[in-house]
Amino acid sequence: MRASTHLQGVDVSERVENRSEDQAAPATKAGRRLAAQLAEKKAAEARRRRQSMLGAAAGVLAVVALVGGLVWLNGGDDDKPASTAAPASPSAPVEPSAPPAPELPANIDPALKTKPTVKAGTGELKKLTVTTLVKGTGPAVKAGQTITTNYVGVFYKDGKQFDASWDNGQPATFPIGVGRVIKGWDQGLVGVPVGSRVQLDLPAALAYGDKAEGGGPAGPLRFVVDVLAAQ
Repeated sequence: MRASTHLQGVDVSERVENRSEDQAAPATKAGRRLAAQLAEKKAAEARRRRQSMLGAAAGVLAVVALVGGLVWLNGGDDDKPASTAAPASPSAPVEPSAPPAPELPANIDPALKTKPTVKAGTGELKKLTVTTLVKGTGPAVKAGQTITTNYVGVFYKDGKQFDASWDNGQPATFPIGVGRVIKGWDQGLVGVPVGSRVQLDLPAALAYGDKAEGGGPAGPLRFVVDVLAAQ
């Protein structure tokens, strides 16, 4: 009986110990899982902190690079005065310097300051006719000079205006006696004193022809020309 009782006691003790170990095992596994989760969470937080620090450092480096670039563009010279002139556009054409303004005669006739009224001619015009309306006191125009004029051009037969420098807002400047203008002008204006107003009656052959070749007005023409300067 005692032996049986002893064996029973040992069996009971072993069963109690086995139950204790089985109950402790799940608790230990759960603890390990919890510890692993905590460790992973700490590692993730550490990674986020490192990424934040790296991002902040990159931002600082970008700002430093930008400031350095601006200093380089400015030549690194804080004492250099800034230019106030606007940069020239590379696409804008460079305008040539304007020629000096012609010197007008000091005693120019007041009539040359007003646009003349030009009427039609009469009869058949067969040759160049030069009529002095106002005689100037300046030197005579020479072939090869550049002259400055005001003029009015009308059709000889009806007096209808087709052109006038007065309406264009400025006098006309051109070489004379060298084939740069119509023949009637080359022939009629050479020898005219500066400061004169002359009337030129041109047959078609000395103007633009009977058929207005080149877009000019056809037929005989009449011009009243003021010779303002010759150079």
